[in-house]
Amino acid sequence: MSNGPTALTGSALEATGGPNGGPMVKAEKVHKSFGHLQVLKGVSLEVARKEVLCIIGPSGSGKSTFLRCINHLEKVDAGRLSVDGELVGYRQRGGRLYELKESEIAAQRREIGMVFQRFNLFSHMTALENVIEAPMRVKRLAKGTCHDLGMSLLEKVGLEDKAHSYPSQLSGGQQQRVAIARALAMEPKLMLFDEPTSALDPELVGEVLDVMRNLAESGMTMIVVTHEMGFAREVGDSLVFMDGGVVVEEGPPREVIKNPQHARTQAFLSKVL
Repeated sequence: MSNGPTALTGSALEATGGPNGGPMVKAEKVHKSFGHLQVLKGVSLEVARKEVLCIIGPSGSGKSTFLRCINHLEKVDAGRLSVDGELVGYRQRGGRLYELKESEIAAQRREIGMVFQRFNLFSHMTALENVIEAPMRVKRLAKGTCHDLGMSLLEKVGLEDKAHSYPSQLSGGQQQRVAIARALAMEPKLMLFDEPTSALDPELVGEVLDVMRNLAESGMTMIVVTHEMGFAREVGDSLVFMDGGVVVEEGPPREVIKNPQHARTQAFLSKVL
């Protein structure tokens, strides 16, 4: 990975705000391509602190790619992304942006929790061991401290009685709740959810959404890529509809879902509602 000047352009050369000022997440004209395929075509949006932003849209619209750019799992080609007033993945010096070292990027990622479609739990570890692995190895916290933290988080997601169960002994919904507890164990300032219920059987979706609803009520800033319109309507503070790598429409969830203004939004919602 190169640490030389990047090719980021335009607003990418403007100064950032300081930590704890302004929105939790700010995206400015973010572009991302994979070879000749342009996936993000200038996405701009903001997420306030304690806000729940839900992103909807058809497959291939760029939703998951945008989420992965927020914690630099994917590098943006142009534009800028900042979390808590700090550029993600880059440092500005003398009017140029330089990519951070991998250790610095890893430090940024520790403050951004991410829950994927697939649970990605360690199969040889119990639920509790999965949750406390990162605090023990990354934060170097004492085992007793981690145990107490892990048990409190498993209780938070309703799985304290499954602490010593292995992933193979858990349902898909239970595994996803363990994955949420694992992400929370690093005490992130922001949580990203990439269609967290899409791999679940329908009867298991509710238990995961309940955990996410409680997390939102506790004041966690969240960006949720989802097909669950009920969750977006009831829990989301704002809703973004993406298609073709751009933000087509945004606004309060109830308003967008009930009365979409753009023809593309109308066509999409007519198929999923």
